[in-house]
Amino acid sequence: MSTRLKETYQNEIVDALMKKFEYKNKMEVPKLDKIVINMGVGEAKENAKLLDAAISDMETITGQKAVVTRAKNSVANFKIREGMPIGCKVTLRGDKMYEFLDRLINLALPRVRDFRGINPNAFDGRGNYALGIKEQLIFPEIEYDKVDKVRGMDVIFVTTAKTDEEARELLTQFNMPFAK
Repeated sequence: MSTRLKETYQNEIVDALMKKFEYKNKMEVPKLDKIVINMGVGEAKENAKLLDAAISDMETITGQKAVVTRAKNSVANFKIREGMPIGCKVTLRGDKMYEFLDRLINLALPRVRDFRGINPNAFDGRGNYALGIKEQLIFPEIEYDKVDKVRGMDVIFVTTAKTDEEARELLTQFNMPFAK
């Protein structure tokens, strides 16, 4: 499935972007560099098993081992000390990245309740896009009965685009369902 998306990128999407932005060289065309999926588990400070459940969910969704993220500094109001495990993340590159993108666009996002498209303004100014997902249940790999708690996650698309306009066009070429 992912090889189809990758081949499409290498041929049709590159041609379309070269035409639209009038690039002189194929190497100028922006491409998807990586996808970072991050899940913050604030309740892990009281119960470490919640973090284990979040990690197993993330590994099921991405097909890759998740890395535990730790607090960078202490926050007394949140009862968090420096170095405490408070979440997990996965960085996808290459074939796994394209396969995840394909599943996200074609399977997961259409399963979101009252889905009208994703926010077209969530670019950071440097050509990267951040997408917030409210529940992990939209992925078909997650079994509803085995979920202990509904958790959200952040999906960040890191591109080599110089501007948000180029990145938006790149993601649109991947059939990203932006709201009109």
